[in-house]
Amino acid sequence: MAFSSNSGGGPMAEINVTPLVDVMLVLLIIFMITAPLMTHKIRIDLPQANPNTVETNPPEPIDLAVKETGDLYWNDELITEAMLSAQLRVAAQKNPQPELQIRAEKTTQYQLIATVMANAKSAGMVKIGFITAQADR
Repeated sequence: MAFSSNSGGGPMAEINVTPLVDVMLVLLIIFMITAPLMTHKIRIDLPQANPNTVETNPPEPIDLAVKETGDLYWNDELITEAMLSAQLRVAAQKNPQPELQIRAEKTTQYQLIATVMANAKSAGMVKIGFITAQADR
């Protein structure tokens, strides 16, 4: 506690800097401890881009429509599930592999879509996308 040098009982005119020095010393210690931790480096091996690669034309995507009734349309042609599995196996063997774009109606049961995706995965398709319709305003 700081005492005034004057003998009177009036208010003290000096600022008590002891709490300020205490806070500054605590902050100094915190920064001295945390500064070496912030310079710790993590080694990351990032993939390198090859600028000499020639981009070939990607194949046309496959449009697969799944209707509410369970009907399947491969590029707007009605097909059965057996034909779908066969065509998916053929498409999976192509290099580069075309993207399978699944388009389903809003009221189609998810189980039908999940079955189509499972068939596509088991046939070897790795590029599967979804086509959505823009909402009416």
